[in-house]
Amino acid sequence: MMKAELENILKENIISIDTVGGGCIADAKRIRTKSGNLFFAKQYDNSEVHKAEAIGLNELNKPNVIKIPKVIYYDDSILILEYIQQGNRKKNFSEIFGKQFAKLHKFTSDKFGFREDNFCGNTVQKNTPTNDNWIDFYFTNRLLFQYKLTEKNNYVTNELQDNFLKLEKRIGKILEAENERPSLLHGDLWGGNYIFDEKGNPCLIDPAVYYGNREADLAMTKIFGGFDSVFYKAYQKEYPLQDGWQYRENIYKLYHIFNHLNLFGTTYYNQVLYLIKFYL
Repeated sequence: MMKAELENILKENIISIDTVGGGCIADAKRIRTKSGNLFFAKQYDNSEVHKAEAIGLNELNKPNVIKIPKVIYYDDSILILEYIQQGNRKKNFSEIFGKQFAKLHKFTSDKFGFREDNFCGNTVQKNTPTNDNWIDFYFTNRLLFQYKLTEKNNYVTNELQDNFLKLEKRIGKILEAENERPSLLHGDLWGGNYIFDEKGNPCLIDPAVYYGNREADLAMTKIFGGFDSVFYKAYQKEYPLQDGWQYRENIYKLYHIFNHLNLFGTTYYNQVLYLIKFYL
């Protein structure tokens, strides 16, 4: 997008456009205007991602419990956000973050899923809403959807097929204790999808939003690190998890490891198989 087009959108004169880090799938720029305002612009190869990310950020803003970048503008070609100036991380950052994340999960819906599909990384995330059956939603829209992508990508072996069929028969037993209302989930929270703002407070970015069981959000935080014991202690104090959450953690990790298998290849195959066999 040309400078003149951006100025027309922002209704301001632009004095600089600089390339900044924006993740592995977006071209990101920092825009500085004559009035001193800063904006963060992202462009994806897939035009549908701009809208999906904007809608997800707006949804995360609804509870007003944690910093979320304000959406300025989006269309098929660009997403423009409030630019978050980063300062020094507060000493009690993890405690604040854990408590705020728990409060986010207290924002609930009557249905599991979301009003439209979105993306987890480059992968379509199916969010067809269901009223009260989390087990069916999670298996069909998360695990089975990813398994079918794995078949399409020719990563399914006889061993994986046999074990996945066994898992399908056990999924009801594994998740039978799940009876909470659907919580608002970030959907893809790992160490690279939060930052801290100018005052050192947590700020969530790059969501894959839907309403689901909050244990799924927390399981993702365990996969690649970036969250310490203080974060989890503060979360549990604010909103204690149901008994048995440790046992269910791997079933929620499985969705994301399946997704990484489909995005990045067979490096993740053995991990997928391990997480399935954990329950067999």
